Amino acid sequence: MQNGTKAINRSMSGSKRGYTIDKQFDVIVVGEINPDLILSGDVEPEFGQVEKLVDEATLTIGSSSAIFACGAARLGLRVAFIGKIGDDEFGRFMLQSLGDRGIDMSGVVIDQIVHTGLSVILSRGNDRAILTYPGAIPCLGLENIHLDLLNKARHLHLGGYFIQDRLRPDVPELFEMAHREGLTVSLDTNFDPSGNWDGGLSEALSKTDVFLPNETECCAIAEVQDVDQALIRLMEKVKVVAVKLGARGAIARYQEDDQQLLGFARAESLTVEVMDTVGAGDSFDAGFLYGYLNGWEIERALRLGTVCGALSTRKAGGTAAQPIMAEALEFM
Repeated sequence: MQNGTKAINRSMSGSKRGYTIDKQFDVIVVGEINPDLILSGDVEPEFGQVEKLVDEATLTIGSSSAIFACGAARLGLRVAFIGKIGDDEFGRFMLQSLGDRGIDMSGVVIDQIVHTGLSVILSRGNDRAILTYPGAIPCLGLENIHLDLLNKARHLHLGGYFIQDRLRPDVPELFEMAHREGLTVSLDTNFDPSGNWDGGLSEALSKTDVFLPNETECCAIAEVQDVDQALIRLMEKVKVVAVKLGARGAIARYQEDDQQLLGFARAESLTVEVMDTVGAGDSFDAGFLYGYLNGWEIERALRLGTVCGALSTRKAGGTAAQPIMAEALEFM
């Protein structure tokens, strides 16, 4: 394991979700960690040894979980990361990049056998095509997640559920471990490359406090075509479901505290000049969970999520344009 920059401990008020005593971290992120190579241009790849030129190439922080971690740290949350990389240049790039953002990397395992994963993204305006080499991503196991790190945090966030092959069967147990230590739990499954949309997800959802899918994922998991019906179905398992709708903003359904009544919230997105949409959903997650962990009303947390997601699209890559809290509040 390798240590990154240590976060500063400060007390959290009793009105906020999670432990009411001092904790070193606000959020422990468990998930995939790999760089993105982003190619930007109005082109489509073509086989037959056809060479086409792109406008720009950027090597940057990639993976849903790592982009989320950066967004949360940018807003002021104290973040630690648990994942697996290879002993290679891509892995060192990710360790250094996240550590430079104040994220504690002591929970990251360096595997001497496998290589760090990599995503190659062809970005074209509001759309993108993605090719991912999983590498070390599916090799993270429950044995790599140490209880002494969990009990230092208020909340656990897991991303990339469907590509966490080794960890996925144990996610319900991981969430139970977190709950026993007093943590709340959030989940962003991301897209399922297999197209099955299952993989034991039902049991994991039953132990999830906050579920953060996009519209496609929400409907596929709920097995309905209408997002409103999907929300209602998912509420049978999860107390808070916030769904990302892209340029249309976001919607949420949630169970009122200690009541059976269901609340509903909607937030519009911002109009910004979009460079690319890589990581916009992960920046939304960071904003929403910042509000959730600080005891905000769901509607206000949803608004912060849409603001953070929209602002993140102003530059190439998922992290370059993520806002600090003061900037996000200007758009609230």
